[in-house]
Amino acid sequence: MQAMKTRITEMFGIEHPIIQGGMHYVGLAEMAAAVSNAGGLGIITGLTQGTPEKLANEIARCKDMTEKPFGVNLTFLPTVNAPDYPGLVRVIIEGGVKIVETAGNNPQQVLPFFKDAGVKVIHKCTSVRHSLKAQSIGCDAVSVDGFECGGHPGEDDIPNMILLPRAADELEIPFVASGGMADARSLVASLAMGADGMNMGTRFIATKEAPVHENVKKAIVAASELDTRLVMRPLRNTERVMTNDAVERLLEKERKLGADLKFEDIIEEVAGVYPRIMTEGDMDAGAWSCGMVAGLIDDIPTCKELIDGIMAEAESLIRQRLTGLLAA
Repeated sequence: MQAMKTRITEMFGIEHPIIQGGMHYVGLAEMAAAVSNAGGLGIITGLTQGTPEKLANEIARCKDMTEKPFGVNLTFLPTVNAPDYPGLVRVIIEGGVKIVETAGNNPQQVLPFFKDAGVKVIHKCTSVRHSLKAQSIGCDAVSVDGFECGGHPGEDDIPNMILLPRAADELEIPFVASGGMADARSLVASLAMGADGMNMGTRFIATKEAPVHENVKKAIVAASELDTRLVMRPLRNTERVMTNDAVERLLEKERKLGADLKFEDIIEEVAGVYPRIMTEGDMDAGAWSCGMVAGLIDDIPTCKELIDGIMAEAESLIRQRLTGLLAA
């Protein structure tokens, strides 16, 4: 299997252009280390830890498990009781982490600290205009997140077949494709559309090392591409989640309350449900992020098997299938 060099592998010092998305209660040290050891870029989810002390501890745990580069996801939420962002930024830098994936609100206020410390920042964007904004404020790369993605796809509803080539037309900094990414076909198609790699979230939950309950992995394997739902659209905080009883109940409330819907009305379906789902395996506890890509996932390999398989198949897709089409 030949190594693949892109602007992303060069920037982050990784072997393969595959990044593991920052996922709540999934991006623990075990997950990040497994992906990084397999040649990709593992990501610890900062807000799952919540406090600077806990994040510092998780970074240290990850360093014990891998000598390869790994990153930390820092999501900036529009929230009343904001986490200690300055403290989280401090422990990322003090922990020697050199790659940060930012998401949510504009990360402009933290960029100078990361820049001074030689940390590369990749910002998650769901539109071309946000990608250009990230480029203009000094982000090193962006993760372009199409409508297919699990979690928050934004409000524009542009799928990656359109979004990625549009991003390629406009951006100068490198970007990775995110949303709908599962296999070698995803990677080769993303590269063809101008991306420098891909970011996989849901696919990495269905791996041996993912530190989540077996029920979660089985639910992803069992699901088809028709089994996700968009919730919180009326609140302009759209999230793509796996359907279950709680989600269908939530959607019923949205239909019934219409324009009168408030966050308080759906709080029991969305607030604080991740530990019950990811750790305890209570699959009807509430809404949890999952991409349409669940329809392409039918096994639970190790991270190494997954990444090696993707890279080997990508090579044969490029060398045989695509080159072969020109041979006639």
